[in-house]
Amino acid sequence: MNAIHERDFYAWTQEQAALLRQGQLDRLDLEHLAEEIETLGRSERRELGNRLEILLRHLLEWRHQPERRGKNWSITIRNQRVDIDKLLRGNPSLRAQRNELFAEAYADACLKAETETGLERSLFPRSCVLPSIRPWTRTIYPLNTTSPFNFRGAKPKPRV
Repeated sequence: MNAIHERDFYAWTQEQAALLRQGQLDRLDLEHLAEEIETLGRSERRELGNRLEILLRHLLEWRHQPERRGKNWSITIRNQRVDIDKLLRGNPSLRAQRNELFAEAYADACLKAETETGLERSLFPRSCVLPSIRPWTRTIYPLNTTSPFNFRGAKPKPRV
């Protein structure tokens, strides 16, 4: 069974699914099947981390480049939150890894925001204050109606 796994992955998946449905457990390619199941789980975790990084990067850029704020950034922020919410609803066990994923995503977001904005890394908070305000919720602006990322000490602009 190893040969088909290497030669034609799709055919292998279909064969394994058919064997499972038929109850022919003794014919399953258990080693590869276990590896593929683990890979699926890692993929969901990676997806959540990537979406968190994109969200946090845009929130950093929003905060530090107010002159560049626009509809596209707002849409990206909203879309990432919606997709993060869907991922967490579909994979509730990932909530237990939120803090670890969040720390990793924030570090990556800072590096990428530094590159994209040309701003010094020291301008960004050392640690993100967002976990306490749940950035993955569907609300686009977590603390007020004008800023999606209200750092301590930042004053929101009045809504027009």
